[in-house]
Amino acid sequence: MEAITKMQDARDALTLRSGRLTKLRAIVQEQGLYGFVIPRSDEHLSEYVPASAERLAWLTGFTGSAGLAVVLTTRAAVFTDGRYVLQLSQQVDRANWECKHITEDPPQAWIKANAPSGARIGYDPMLISEKGLARFSSPDFTMVAVDQNPIDALWSDRPPVPAKPVMLHPIEYSGCSAADKRAQVAKVLREELHDAAIISDPASIAWLLNIRGNDVPFTPFALGFGLIHADGSAELFIDPAKVSETARAWVGNSVSVSGREAMAPALAGLSGKRIRVDAGGTPVWFADTLRTAGASVVSGSDPCLLLKARKNSVEQAGARSAHERDAIALCEFLRFLDQRGASGSETELSAAAKLLALRERAPTFRGESFPAISAAAEHGAIIHYRVSEESNRALGKNEVYLIDSGAQYLDGTTDVTRTIWTGPDAPPQHLKEQATRVLQGHIRIASLVFPYGICGSHLDAIARSSLWQAGLDYDHGTGHGVGSYLSVHEGPVSLSRTGRPIPIESGMILSNEPGYYLSGAYGIRLENLLLVQPVEMSTSKPFLQFETLTLAPFDHRLIEPAMLERSERDWLNNYHQRVLEKVGPHLDADTQQWLADACKTID
Repeated sequence: MEAITKMQDARDALTLRSGRLTKLRAIVQEQGLYGFVIPRSDEHLSEYVPASAERLAWLTGFTGSAGLAVVLTTRAAVFTDGRYVLQLSQQVDRANWECKHITEDPPQAWIKANAPSGARIGYDPMLISEKGLARFSSPDFTMVAVDQNPIDALWSDRPPVPAKPVMLHPIEYSGCSAADKRAQVAKVLREELHDAAIISDPASIAWLLNIRGNDVPFTPFALGFGLIHADGSAELFIDPAKVSETARAWVGNSVSVSGREAMAPALAGLSGKRIRVDAGGTPVWFADTLRTAGASVVSGSDPCLLLKARKNSVEQAGARSAHERDAIALCEFLRFLDQRGASGSETELSAAAKLLALRERAPTFRGESFPAISAAAEHGAIIHYRVSEESNRALGKNEVYLIDSGAQYLDGTTDVTRTIWTGPDAPPQHLKEQATRVLQGHIRIASLVFPYGICGSHLDAIARSSLWQAGLDYDHGTGHGVGSYLSVHEGPVSLSRTGRPIPIESGMILSNEPGYYLSGAYGIRLENLLLVQPVEMSTSKPFLQFETLTLAPFDHRLIEPAMLERSERDWLNNYHQRVLEKVGPHLDADTQQWLADACKTID
């Protein structure tokens, strides 16, 4: 009976969304448009958005964190990247939507192929960057900004805009006062002859003003926009009701606080000024408004990005502490899995709930840093799988279980992935070999020493080299930046072949997560976080290395020792010894013994 009810609910949802698509087309045509572009992003172009900004999910049913839809008069398509292609095909109604890989079949090419020459395609200028809009530039159709997003007119039960109060982030965790941070940014602006900069990324505002919030899931953002001037003063555009008197005093007299309605007049007052705007990270509305006001728009990266990415000594110490605290929960969880993973009594949901419960015991825990990817067997092949009541399955015997999870602590953000064999039998040889190749890629990144000036794109191939030798690969980047009690996905550096050419610098925290995925069968991913550190070399050129922050054993059952080079075995043994020394004393006697076995030396 329950299964029948779920099927009916799914059919009802498809019917409802089909009606939404029909109504959207009618509004679009009334506006004199042939089509409309619906990005997944909110007004801050963020990965994690409030429920009130989930327009793409409301219209299509697709809940991935990256993608966009294009609705034309007679056809419609949803585009996403390699992480979500399987999820996309499962979530949208294929009778109404075409599913597309965003790089293999770009939306602009799809529009050109399916819209008549000269078609007018609408977009919301608060939901797309200037650089993003430029990708749609074509002589075959015209992009047209709309004053009101038509989806907002249709979405009658839209959740309210977040109104959670701003929280303070004390210097014991930030390591630097907001006044000093504003001075650092102002110095950058003066050196580059910029009068002011637009700050639209809530992570940058949080870092700059030493504030946090609860406006979006998993990431402690207080949603607002900022304008920082070359003299160090700043303007914060946010719902004033969210900023208490204590918070106003905290940000200081040099920071004004106004509602978002004051933003357009403030920009209009910048006529004749040189204003820095991140063309890839700021809604195009800002550049359009500034140019209309007579300001000179200068394209430049968010001036907070690099400063925020270079963690200071207090933030580095906090990251170590947060990861050691996280490791206690992780090791207890891995022992729990070892005992119950093959019993059939645990599910993807119950396993994720167990890990969350273990983490919640830490006083500084403030929530998960993203929805845990708890994926058994074939679900692991969906790179960013999100378990639901409908998809939840039991963990079974002799299969692969992938758990990718993270936590927000007041002193740091964690993100870790382990791939587990549930047993009781030994895994097949081909699986061990694939998992070992993934581990080799992980070790080769973790043990790397490299000169200053190297970018993340230079390192990505190193993580793939062992997989490539066997004709294997993975369709995602090898690593991303991580914030300090901020976003688990932080720029500007990433370990990716498509990463921006920005050098890796000391103090940055990056993930190291190679993988391999066999569709319909299993997924393998091994992830630790790395802290970039200087290393002494007998040369005049500065070199860097990685300090591994994450502390949790890798599953020995999925390792083929004969494939490891001596240096790789040494790294693995030394890492496991460090895990045992750091985490063991905080565990009960039985879990200590389990950890000792899990960290045994490989000869």
